[in-house]
Amino acid sequence: MSEAPLPVTPARPRRPRAGYVMAASAATLWAINGTVSKVILASGISSLRLAQVRTTGAVAGLVLILLATDRGRLRVRARELPFLAVFGIAGLAFVQWFYFLAIHRLAIGIALLIQYLAPLLVALWARYVLHEQVRRRIWLALALALVGLALIVDVRHGGTISTLGVVFSLAAAVTYALYILLAEHAVGERDAVSLLAWGFAFGAVFWAIVAPWWSFPTGRAAAHVSLLGRLSHHHAPVWALMAFMIVVGTIIPFFLLVNALRHLPATRVGIIAMLEPVVATIVAWAWLDESLGAIQLVGAAVVLAAIVTAQTAR
Repeated sequence: MSEAPLPVTPARPRRPRAGYVMAASAATLWAINGTVSKVILASGISSLRLAQVRTTGAVAGLVLILLATDRGRLRVRARELPFLAVFGIAGLAFVQWFYFLAIHRLAIGIALLIQYLAPLLVALWARYVLHEQVRRRIWLALALALVGLALIVDVRHGGTISTLGVVFSLAAAVTYALYILLAEHAVGERDAVSLLAWGFAFGAVFWAIVAPWWSFPTGRAAAHVSLLGRLSHHHAPVWALMAFMIVVGTIIPFFLLVNALRHLPATRVGIIAMLEPVVATIVAWAWLDESLGAIQLVGAAVVLAAIVTAQTAR
């Protein structure tokens, strides 16, 4: 920790197209990671431990990147620490934990539908708390996206609804919205990698206190598990799946999303991230052999229409 001035990131021109590509890529990687996480959870690893592994692995990777490239970016002022603690624990650690808890009790599509109320919460915050102007097309895009997501998960046939699962999904929505808003606030002063490194660091410390590492079920991490679905005849070690989750499913997409906020406002980034349930449904169909009917295809088209609508709002 240092009180010395931090290196200021030079102002960069906003490139909306780059922001769209980054946000869409992040959503796609998270969608793939959802199925990988489901395989890991089926091995017996708890939701809390999975969130702990994801958070701790992410901070280790990000810190190594900064140590190898520019150590100065790790410097932090004392006054920044409370913000980074909230960002890391409430915005990064909790959103993962609540999501894992939700998919234990709900169909993954239902959990994602509820979690993706987050962009609506971001828009409501921007309009009624920050008193910012929110274009009518953004509201239309949000409405279309929610309708599309409902069609994708086919709520009528989504199975038994767990009240506790709904509560956890709503908590995931609130923490996801908080993450987007905090990240948008922070990207003007700190680069994406160091912001995420400090955020995940606070999250890792929090999980280490809640669940000490000496009680971690290492035997389960070393086990080989079936990849389920169409790949059920193939097996992989749980630790390898965790490594994929940390690098491809966490570090890269979070980096992309934070950088997208340099080029687009939080409301649009949140809507574009709604591609995640669309891609997740396709991945689940291709990998886990879950059904993909006409209603889901219509829902995917509606979500894509919502994203296009958001992009055309000026």
